[in-house]
Amino acid sequence: MDEFARLLDALLYTGSRTAKLALIAAYLRATPPPDAGWALAALTGRLDLKAVQPSLLKALIGERVDPTLFALSHDFVGDLAETIALLWPEPAGPRPPAPGLDDVVQRLSGLNRGQASAVVAALLDGLDAPGRYALIKLATGALRVGVSARLAKTGLAQGFGLDVEEVEELWHGLAPPFAPLFAWARGDGPRPTPGDVPIFRPFMLASPLEAPVDLADHVAEWKWDGIRVQIVHAGGQTRLFSRSGDDISASFPELALDQPLALDGELLVRGAGQGDGNLCAGSFNALQQRLGRKAPTAKQMAAAPAFIRAYDLLSHAGDDLRPLPWHERRARLEAVIPGLDPARFDLSPLVAAADWDALAGIRAAARDAAIEGLMLKRRDAPYVAGRRAGLWFKWKRDALTADCVIMYAQAGHGKRSGRYSDFTFGCWTDDGQLLPVGKAYSGFTDAELAVLDKFVRTHTTARFGPVREVEKIFVVEVAFDAIHASTRHKSGLAMRFPRIARLRPDKPAAEADRIATLLALAG
Repeated sequence: MDEFARLLDALLYTGSRTAKLALIAAYLRATPPPDAGWALAALTGRLDLKAVQPSLLKALIGERVDPTLFALSHDFVGDLAETIALLWPEPAGPRPPAPGLDDVVQRLSGLNRGQASAVVAALLDGLDAPGRYALIKLATGALRVGVSARLAKTGLAQGFGLDVEEVEELWHGLAPPFAPLFAWARGDGPRPTPGDVPIFRPFMLASPLEAPVDLADHVAEWKWDGIRVQIVHAGGQTRLFSRSGDDISASFPELALDQPLALDGELLVRGAGQGDGNLCAGSFNALQQRLGRKAPTAKQMAAAPAFIRAYDLLSHAGDDLRPLPWHERRARLEAVIPGLDPARFDLSPLVAAADWDALAGIRAAARDAAIEGLMLKRRDAPYVAGRRAGLWFKWKRDALTADCVIMYAQAGHGKRSGRYSDFTFGCWTDDGQLLPVGKAYSGFTDAELAVLDKFVRTHTTARFGPVREVEKIFVVEVAFDAIHASTRHKSGLAMRFPRIARLRPDKPAAEADRIATLLALAG
């Protein structure tokens, strides 16, 4: 457990991707199974210890520390695990040797709520502050150390000289602590086989377009504004995978297949109106109401029915089609789509243009709520994992911008803990009210963050738990990909991917943009 605690601490304070990969690789090489496997499960979100909830942890610390002291400390630190780890009272007497990761997982697995309190308290008593921090992060699954599942798998591959795409293809056929995977990695066993189960195939990615391409060699297709998914049917099972390879099937149970194939496409929800020969796609804001719901109700599914707009066919009837050129895969895809449920699947149409200038004009005019831009794909390109130069290009539409006034701020987590880095901003109504239109926590430099943090600390007018209301005087230019009407917000708006493009302390707050201007953009 001590080594895992040191790994989390190092990852938390390491910003470099290369350095994080080196830390993960070194840890997994040096740590024997099954501890290495449980660590990998934790880093990739595959460890689920349901009995340990934040409410249990708050109750335990509440029995040992003055509630006001805990509340003030949590507000200042900003992270529950770190606060409890630092405040937890040291038991009398010598501390026993720290348990191994496998011992911790075994003790926490299968607990009911009644047993969890005593077991967790005993574990916390037996660890030092870094160990307690690691235990809480492990138990709750909220590591927040800047490591994605993909990065952790890449660290494993780097540590043992494996191909990360091979690891991805095996991943969903294996269960923690991944004994066959580590046996193979260490040279102690054969390459695992996932069996007849739906497996994730790493996505082919596009490079940003930097110069015009020859339309005789490339095909243009809309880049839809949903989430990229892969739906796979094998062994009588259907699974839906996100771009990172996470299984999100439970969130969209209405999406199912009855024949062995793997589709690459965009997950969308139905919008109002009629599509032009296709299902009508709603905005990303509408899709967002479904994301993250592990057990959607029938009412939620009826209000926002999901469907997949297919881009590519990766396998069919046991054949791996990825080595084929795009135009052959497209022909197979066009033959397969009519045999699928027309309420759940349709085909992403191609965009015809006489020349490059005509295509640029089509892209510039595309402000549909469900369109993010264009994709340009070589007609002879195979489907290869990752971002390969010269094969696929993304040509996103230009960002929209608005001048907004900062209204509220909240401290961040991890390396931003203790600094105000999450900002809610608003625009003016015609009668002079300032209403929130979005929230952003990116786009600024470290130097700009220092300016914003100082502004919040010196211009706070009210406190609501961790949230600070500030004087409505600081203007920021906000960039966003799209804006949609929304009944959830008082302003009637929801921004897509808002980020702070630049600070405008020179601009009077009264000159910030109007709600009516943004509503016009939302149509």
